[in-house]
Amino acid sequence: MTTSKPKDLDKIAREAQRAILDAASLDALEEARRAYLGRRGLVAQLFDQVPSLPAAQRPQAGRQLNELRDRLERAVTRRREELQAAAPGTGLAAEAIDVTLPGRRISLGRQHILTRTLEEIERIFFGMGFEIVDGTEVETDEFNFERLNMGRDHPARDTQDSFYLADDLLLRTHTTVVDAHVMVGRTPPMRVLSTGRCYRRDAPDATHMPVFHQADGFMVGERITMADLKGVLAAFVRRMFGSEAVYRFVPSYFPFTEPSAELAIWFNGRWLELAGSGMFHPRVLEMAGIDPARYTAFAFGLGVDRPAMVRYGIPDIRLFWDNDLRLLEQF
Repeated sequence: MTTSKPKDLDKIAREAQRAILDAASLDALEEARRAYLGRRGLVAQLFDQVPSLPAAQRPQAGRQLNELRDRLERAVTRRREELQAAAPGTGLAAEAIDVTLPGRRISLGRQHILTRTLEEIERIFFGMGFEIVDGTEVETDEFNFERLNMGRDHPARDTQDSFYLADDLLLRTHTTVVDAHVMVGRTPPMRVLSTGRCYRRDAPDATHMPVFHQADGFMVGERITMADLKGVLAAFVRRMFGSEAVYRFVPSYFPFTEPSAELAIWFNGRWLELAGSGMFHPRVLEMAGIDPARYTAFAFGLGVDRPAMVRYGIPDIRLFWDNDLRLLEQF
């Protein structure tokens, strides 16, 4: 190459630009770019010849080659943009909207199965005349234990005496604590249901979790008996699980009821406890300011998680806490 023959560079520029413009695909364009602008392309070969030129000619030759390289690089960039814009799935064609297609349905959230079960339990008892009340999850030792006939040294505390926030404050271990609050200052008759989360030191297994949900109800009035309790819970079982549900009451013990019984239902080949129940101990009524000689009362603590397991055939209570949409979207 000599600077006395600029027409050679013009010819190379025309040939290179033609090759670039004739490239019908990105792959063909890349081949043309490598042939002229690659590390071993024609332009690079011309640059390698510059040091062999006379010193006076080198600056002009360098400028000419730089201009050629820049011109070809711009041509490659323009052609690449043209090919990309024309490619299927890109450019304006890709952004077009087919207004004849059906709209995409927005996926909406839904209530958790435990929330739905809790609300259904509330509706059933509301239909039987129960007032629905709420209470705080942080409770005092007095109302959580002592007003329910569980003193400081009572052995019934062993499985519940946990999750303390201070010496006298803890996360409630049952919603029965709401009963102790509601009865204070009220005059019988009363028919109340309280619901919410409870906390105990239960080790997780198929039927236990340290956090669970409970619906606790009580009825206070004159001549309230164990027969009223059984009638209310039997009506609940029929409404919740159908008339074919198999259930039973078995004797049990709770510090705040006497006599006491457990409600169990046949599930997965065994009896599953649903509720503890019984007649309020006279001391519980006395501490609430209610005369046990005139009034009697029954109470029950009904789990929410286990009825949901029975109702929907869910074998393991831990599945409620996995947040697995494959399960939750079924209900």
